Amino acid sequence: MPALDATALAQAFTAARTFNRFRPEPVSDDTLAALYDLLKWGPTSMNCQPARYVFLRSEAAKQRLKPALSPGNAEKTMAAPVVAIVAIDTQFHEHLPTQFPAYDARPMFAGNPALAETTAFRNGTLQGAYLILAARMLGLDCGPMSGFDAARANAEFFPDGRFKANFLVNLGYGDPAGNHPRGPRLPFGTAAQIL
Repeated sequence: MPALDATALAQAFTAARTFNRFRPEPVSDDTLAALYDLLKWGPTSMNCQPARYVFLRSEAAKQRLKPALSPGNAEKTMAAPVVAIVAIDTQFHEHLPTQFPAYDARPMFAGNPALAETTAFRNGTLQGAYLILAARMLGLDCGPMSGFDAARANAEFFPDGRFKANFLVNLGYGDPAGNHPRGPRLPFGTAAQIL
């Protein structure tokens, strides 16, 4: 495949920002479905796909989340058109027979809760990153955050304990007036090495 052009790279990475404020335009069901239909193609180990997404769009749904938010995140989250709870399914391995038919990997995780937990967390976090990139590619802006009480969110949205909240992503069409100055990024020599 050829490299993407500078416009595509800018939309996904170099010009993209974390948004704190959004315009009042709604995000449609079709857009949210298209978002999932794009992000689902991102790779996970053994195609395990442990992430689960709850899109909070109604005021009532967002109010259920509000007590779990840290004070600094409450106002912007309540004002966002959509708030995505990116969660992990602790029993993701139940789907492996259909999603990873190469061999029966389910017992590997069913019999090892620690391996299941680390696999779900690692791959679910990857899938949350795919959500951010897919949203940007579809013209949405994102405000990812971890400033919330996951235990309270879990009690409210996932009381049976199977799913566990990982992080939140505010979604919509960004208002740049709410952006902070862009922070720098570490240079290659600090963050990477070639051996």
